[in-house]
Amino acid sequence: MASSPVEFLLRRLPPRRRRPPMGGAFFAPTGLAGLTLLRALASLAAGLVAEPKPPSQRRNVDALTRRIALLSAVLESVLYGGPDAFSDAANLCFRELYVVLYRAEMLVSYVASASRAWALLRGPQLAASFREMDTELAVVLDVLPAASLRLSQDASGHLELLRAHCRRRCRAPGQYHEPAEAALRDGLLAAVRQLELDQPPDNSSLQSLLSDIGISNAASCRAEIEYLEEQILSQEEDTDLPLVGSIVALLRYCLFALFDPGNDKALRDCPSAGNRQRLLSWGSGSGDDTSSSVPKEFSCPISLDLMRDPVVAATGQTYDRPSIIQWIEEGHSTCPSSGQALADNLLVPNHALRSLISQWCGMYGLQYDSPERNEAMAECIAASCSSRAVIVANMATARILVRMLEDGSDNAKAIAAKEIRLLAKTGNKNRAFITELGAIPLLCRLLLSTDWMAQANAVTALLNLSIFEPNKARIMEHEGCLRLVVRVLQNGWTTEAKENAAATLFSLSVVHNYKKMIMSEPRAVEELANMLIRGTARGKKDAVMALFNLSTHPESAGRMLESSAVVALIQSLRNDAVSEEAAGALALLMKQPSVVHLVGSSETVIISLVGLMRRGTPKGKENAVSALYEICRRGGSALVQRVARIPGLNMIMQNIILNVTKRAKKKASLIVKMCQRSQIPSAMAPGGALTVVDHSLMKAFYSGIWITVTFGI
Repeated sequence: MASSPVEFLLRRLPPRRRRPPMGGAFFAPTGLAGLTLLRALASLAAGLVAEPKPPSQRRNVDALTRRIALLSAVLESVLYGGPDAFSDAANLCFRELYVVLYRAEMLVSYVASASRAWALLRGPQLAASFREMDTELAVVLDVLPAASLRLSQDASGHLELLRAHCRRRCRAPGQYHEPAEAALRDGLLAAVRQLELDQPPDNSSLQSLLSDIGISNAASCRAEIEYLEEQILSQEEDTDLPLVGSIVALLRYCLFALFDPGNDKALRDCPSAGNRQRLLSWGSGSGDDTSSSVPKEFSCPISLDLMRDPVVAATGQTYDRPSIIQWIEEGHSTCPSSGQALADNLLVPNHALRSLISQWCGMYGLQYDSPERNEAMAECIAASCSSRAVIVANMATARILVRMLEDGSDNAKAIAAKEIRLLAKTGNKNRAFITELGAIPLLCRLLLSTDWMAQANAVTALLNLSIFEPNKARIMEHEGCLRLVVRVLQNGWTTEAKENAAATLFSLSVVHNYKKMIMSEPRAVEELANMLIRGTARGKKDAVMALFNLSTHPESAGRMLESSAVVALIQSLRNDAVSEEAAGALALLMKQPSVVHLVGSSETVIISLVGLMRRGTPKGKENAVSALYEICRRGGSALVQRVARIPGLNMIMQNIILNVTKRAKKKASLIVKMCQRSQIPSAMAPGGALTVVDHSLMKAFYSGIWITVTFGI
């Protein structure tokens, strides 16, 4: 029987790296006692002894292993020569011993999985953990009722020797010190201090230091960098983020200054050929095509799209948060999947499923970032990049990378583009000196590359550089750069490249002087409109934001009509992910009568705007009210009458006038006035009319006295 994607993922994913057991609660297996518990103990001890020895903390690991070997001999003696039943005191000691061994196993596994640089930085904390293990073991052994266990003479000797070793080491904290590792740690810290003094370390000294640590080639250096970056994001309580960030920057400099990664294709981090084909096929399709490839377990039962923020409802069913919130806000009180009544509207984050979805996306090269993760990553990265050492190391690395972009092989250029993309992701100082080194023209050349990874990294690097305001001018002023970005948006090799091309146009369109230049570029607005209709969720978001920015230009209406962008914005009103921005753009464009008549002729526009006014965010409600106001103001009496006939609109307007932003309140009140003036007889019927709004509401609004009023129904 075929396994599900979740089962497949659990089998294929590497085990997660574990944190050291510095504290926390651990429990022995429930229901175990007597010989069964003893067998579990013996098995755990034997497994610890048989574990391969890690390169870090060798003295402490060896000492702990020797003590566990003695304990294993004692346990074997009790197991095969002791009583058939044990006293309550013995069972209690065995349970405590299980906890100690379990913590020891976690500590050794953590040291074995840690990178060498991380183990060096955490040396004092790890040494303290080994001492803690000995202390706990000594306490349990001291209270172990050895007389009742019928130990052999050899086993009794082993137990006494074990007790003596534990007491002696606990009384001498210096025995846990690792002199060789301390010297290597001091060497790393000395290199960081040199960077802080604007003195890049001598390359030959660096190479000797890294060789002693165990970093001898580009692959091992890259592995160290990736591990340290993981630790920055894991946010252990006592982690010195600026120091770890400085070590990462130093190692990234070493990667390119000491080793030659230009010909190492493994460093490009490409997905497999099959995954690449999947990426290309997803990139050429629509959002609907993408959703059909998502495993059922990861799809929201309501939207059928990949869940970005899975939450569990009161009935135990999991949904994507925006979808289930919309379902509840529309007045439903039952579970969409089971039909059961929802006892409450509480939504509990499904962290386990979110982790699986994130790792599945990683396997196929897809971006998956929850809002919480993005915010946490931004904070951690900012903290880790705050030191002077990071800035100096990054500047030195950027010089090497720009040379690779200019003179390197095709593979070296692709790697350099990727690294510049990463450097430009954080800090305006990085973005400034990368641009000053002349990276923008060289990145523009790669936009024409037939190497899909090089193209994606180049356009994303330009996007990241454009975040720094002065760089926008340098991108726009470089001849042909805008045209090449639009070309990637139209014909990029991958979905990621197209999405980031749209995001680049969004970033550039923030500057008023560049809006007309972007609209004048052939196919720019057309491709943004196409992305808004057929792109992925992320692509649609960037496209609609770019179109919104362009719509603020007074000459945008004609270009938007000509390019069918207005039609795309109208269709997007039905997509909750982009409806708020689409409504805002339409509100701006409808200052032109030609746009108003096109928008007003759509039967779904007014209904969509009213729906957004009912369930949107305050900003979304404001945009929807603004768009509806322009329809009523410029569309003529027929459109005003259509608005006034919408059932329930009166209550929505009351809510906006009393609860939303000042600008929305004013426009909602003006809409009410226009509907009153339309004098529609049918609107006087119960349930419909805005013409029956209490005039005291308007009076209260304009006088600034806000009181609770009731609409006449």
